[in-house]
This record gives sequence, C-alpha cells and structure tokens, in this order.
Amino acid sequence: MLPRRPVLTETIDTFDSLYADGKATGTWLDVRKTINWQNNGPVTDVKSKDIRCYELSPGKPSETYNVTAGSTIGFNANPNIYHPGPLSFWLARVPDGQSFSSFDGDGNVWFKIWHEQPKFGQQLTWTSNGMKTPSVTLPKSLPNGQYLFRIEHIGLHVAQSVGGAQFYISCAQINVSGGGSGTPGPLVALPGAYSAQDPGILININWPIPTSYKNPGPAPWTG
Repeated sequence: MLPRRPVLTETIDTFDSLYADGKATGTWLDVRKTINWQNNGPVTDVKSKDIRCYELSPGKPSETYNVTAGSTIGFNANPNIYHPGPLSFWLARVPDGQSFSSFDGDGNVWFKIWHEQPKFGQQLTWTSNGMKTPSVTLPKSLPNGQYLFRIEHIGLHVAQSVGGAQFYISCAQINVSGGGSGTPGPLVALPGAYSAQDPGILININWPIPTSYKNPGPAPWTG
C-alpha cells in the first residue's frame, strides 16, 4: 500500500496558535505543529490517528498556556476558516502520572465542549465561515489540570462521497486552574468516535439542500 498523502486544497484552515486575552500567543508555541503546516492539506481518513491532533512531532511544543475555567480561549486561523462546515472544540485531560511529553491523546479521553449547527434556507450557512479567531468558553466546572485543547473544522463542500469530508485540526497544550468538580463526558477515542458513513460526514450539502444536520461524535459537555 502506498503511503497516505494529504489532499491539497487551494487555501485554508491551519490553526497555528492559540488566541487568548485579545492576541495570538505565538506560532506553534503552545500548539502542536501539524503535518499540514506548510501545505494546508486536511485529514480525510477518520480511522487514522491523524484525526486526533494531526501532529507532526507528538508532545513537542515548547510552551503550555495557563487559562482559568470559565474563560474564553480559541485559535488563530491562518488565514481564516474558508470552507462550509461545522466547527467544534474538544478537550482531553492528561492522565495522572503522565505529562504532555508522553501524552498523545490515545484512548477514551476526549470530550466535546461545543459544536456548531448551520442555519437552514436556500443553502446551509455556518457562522464560523470567514472566522479568523474562533473561540469557546471553557465550562466553569471543568476540573483543574493539564489538557489537550482541540479545534476541528470539517469542510463539507465535497463530502458527498466517502473520504470527501476535509478535517482541519490542531491541538494546544493548556493548564486549567480555578475549575470545579464537574465530570466531563461522554469520553470517546479519536480515532473511534467517527465513521466515514456518519450522516454529518458523508453528506451532500449542495443538492437537495438539507433541512437538518447531525454533528458527528458525542454531544457537547457544558458542565
């Protein structure tokens, strides 16, 4: 079997830095450098471990960003979110006894904290389209600890065939303080949470125009 190669696209969706406190924190400083950092190619195989963080060198950013539970944090998109499709944010807590240098997000450790629904009409429209600094508010009851903070945008413009959906992904390293005693979940594995035939992944958004949309993966945990 020939090695998998990224599908090249004409533009978009490299999330190369965190965006917090009104500014980007630095390119590939707190964010794990992704395989597509030079070519913008997406992940298209939901069974590949690339669907997790798409990282080039696991555990090797130089910094961890400190953030308070209940605050807003996001990513800087380079250049912006261009394709139609849903945005989502995820977290995975570093297990006790491990550190960022050894933790790559393997296992049933991931939970979603937000996902986007489209507006319906003569076409599907997505609020994230054109965004430069997509962000989310962390649940106030999120337990303290170190987390991989994951952003995912799914380009659905050619998703009418298996493997057509385009996943643009990054993971940042954050240290959460001021949190609570919530129990995040459901916990899922990446890969594992998605099937290539999920209705939110295998979908023709162009015709007939959908009147509903089911986000792939678990329901968000909001605390």
